[in-house]
Amino acid sequence: MDSHARSCIENLKSQDKDVRYQALLEIQALTNDKVDWSYEIWDSLVQDLTHPDNHQRAIAAQLLCNLAISDPEGRIFDDFAALIELTKDKRFVTARHGLQALWKIGLAGERQKEMLINGLAERYRTCMQEKNGTLIRFDIIQGFRKLYDSDHDETVKEKALDLIDREEDLKYRKKYASLWKK
Repeated sequence: MDSHARSCIENLKSQDKDVRYQALLEIQALTNDKVDWSYEIWDSLVQDLTHPDNHQRAIAAQLLCNLAISDPEGRIFDDFAALIELTKDKRFVTARHGLQALWKIGLAGERQKEMLINGLAERYRTCMQEKNGTLIRFDIIQGFRKLYDSDHDETVKEKALDLIDREEDLKYRKKYASLWKK
């Protein structure tokens, strides 16, 4: 890991929210492409999924999702359940940040994409008992759209459209479908 990346990683723990946010943006930009230092921070990020500070939980989830493309050992398979669990965080903003980043796991390979599709579909089916169920569903469908826009896999589109078709509330079916009318 170069000194710039190391500095950004250290700044993710800053108490200054502006410093922390700038570091997150820079690390996200770096990890949008494969990096060779993913395992230098992987275990720490997994631990931070249950950190007392909700900002650290959200950062950890977002970075693990980005690092899935830099995970030749396939650690994401062991840690995916913890990422899904974070989408149920007591702080909805934290849950939402994690949920909105999950789609990036699908860019890591076919097995990762299959795990993601199945995990998001299950989350879609079970979230309606939660306070923000319709918003969770919207974010899931939006994640499918982002994944589809990145890799044009018809399986992703078919799964999203199938979930939308199963939506019983016409208002929300139309809202979710609007994401696919581009």
